[in-house]
Amino acid sequence: MTFREAVEATPDIKTCFQNGLTALGNHSRRVMVADSSMLQGSVDIDSCTKKKYPNSNRWDYVFAYKNEVFFVEIHSAHTTKVSTVLKKLKWLKEWLNSQAPELNKIRLLGRKREQFVWIQSKNFQIPPGTPQYRAAINAGLLPKNKFILD
Repeated sequence: MTFREAVEATPDIKTCFQNGLTALGNHSRRVMVADSSMLQGSVDIDSCTKKKYPNSNRWDYVFAYKNEVFFVEIHSAHTTKVSTVLKKLKWLKEWLNSQAPELNKIRLLGRKREQFVWIQSKNFQIPPGTPQYRAAINAGLLPKNKFILD
């Protein structure tokens, strides 16, 4: 199954597929790929699921590149925001298991690199040694300025 087919098989986001990184809007400049012709589409998960899950900590985006799926959260990188991003990751994983099984299958098949990525929206302000820093590290979600794929 292709990324697009998996998206279209997911009722919550079935009409939200966009070509390239279009779904990321202005945030697309924070994702760098070596070969843009290998992009297989993107979805703004947050916008597409907002009505159904209005009070949830929804994840931002998903895109496919070279037959791998990547989930990107653009969020402030402050100690006060770590718990929010971790809640978003928990929501995403539960959503993938319960509402997006086809998308989850593709994710599990392509596990070569990190798949859940937190891109800081501004400055990095999570001091090493703090409980929040350790929590982000333990979740594999230390914020980065850009996400670069070869």
